[in-house]
Amino acid sequence: MENRRTFIKKAGLLTAISVMPSCNLIIPRKKEKLGVALVGLGYYSNDLLAPALQLTKHCELKGIVTGSPEKIPLWQQKYGIATKNVYNYQNMHEIANNDEIDIVYIVLPNGLHKKFTIIGANAGKHVWCEKPMAMNVNECQQMIHACSKNKVQLSIGYRMQHEPVTQQIIKWRNSKPYGAIKSVFAEAGFYSNPSDPKNWRLHKELGGGAMFDMGVYTLNASRYATGLEPMSVSAKQFSDRAVFIADETTTYDLEFPNGIMATCKTTFGANINTLKIDCDKGWYELSPMQSYSGVRGTTSDGTILTPFKGNQQAKQMDDNALAIHYEKLPLVPGEEGMKDIKVVEAIMKSAANNSVRVTL
Repeated sequence: MENRRTFIKKAGLLTAISVMPSCNLIIPRKKEKLGVALVGLGYYSNDLLAPALQLTKHCELKGIVTGSPEKIPLWQQKYGIATKNVYNYQNMHEIANNDEIDIVYIVLPNGLHKKFTIIGANAGKHVWCEKPMAMNVNECQQMIHACSKNKVQLSIGYRMQHEPVTQQIIKWRNSKPYGAIKSVFAEAGFYSNPSDPKNWRLHKELGGGAMFDMGVYTLNASRYATGLEPMSVSAKQFSDRAVFIADETTTYDLEFPNGIMATCKTTFGANINTLKIDCDKGWYELSPMQSYSGVRGTTSDGTILTPFKGNQQAKQMDDNALAIHYEKLPLVPGEEGMKDIKVVEAIMKSAANNSVRVTL
């Protein structure tokens, strides 16, 4: 009996030990806030992302990567960035040795997205990359592979998919409160009069042009509004001003399953900003549909979707930080960005061949 009691006591003790942490065992604790390094300190980083990172709950600005040394003291003074967290484009790979930085946010011209996404992934950092994802599908695949190989997340900066008013119309594609979708109309653009001929938005090789810069808003909106993938596309591109080496304006239409057509336009020649979905029992629209604030919805029955009062970029980055924290798929993974680029390639092919319809 004594031996049995001794065995039970020992077994109980062993069980207790198996479920209790050893005092010598170091249990990793997840950070309350993940550290973000902005790669590229142009307008979007300076005016929008950095201020938004002061509002986030789950991530914070910890580092910068820049090719402009004169910007460094200004950013350090404004945001308290430690010198050890400052990098340039040549030594960015050394970020691998920095435990304060968990995420690199690529905010560079489109033609550089692939290169610096891969550098960030190889450094073992999660990557947030601005849209459009890359110049072509092959580059997208390389980015996805690099992040998968290094076991880090890749998320593309489609902030509208995080924006609450937009999320409501995404829900409507399934609940169909106005019946089945019949057609989509989307346009996004602004009047641009660039004074610097070296501006990357003017040049095709850097991913410039209206389709790459603003057209992905209309393309992605057509896809998330319907929840479908286009089957074919026909497109036209032109430039009324000689300064635009890339396209100043692109118009295109998408053929979706179930007879749904999307008519889209993007331009640097006019201020346009609308998404409208026509259904067999009514309609709904967002106007503006992709502004940094004030996205507003109206419907055929008088319903008003009031603008989100928070900061879009802060919500997007917090959503993505939580996906990393809980090891869940981000709302907009690299595969989503690649689907748009597949269509963009078809748009370029159609436009280069007298608007011939290209099958996807």
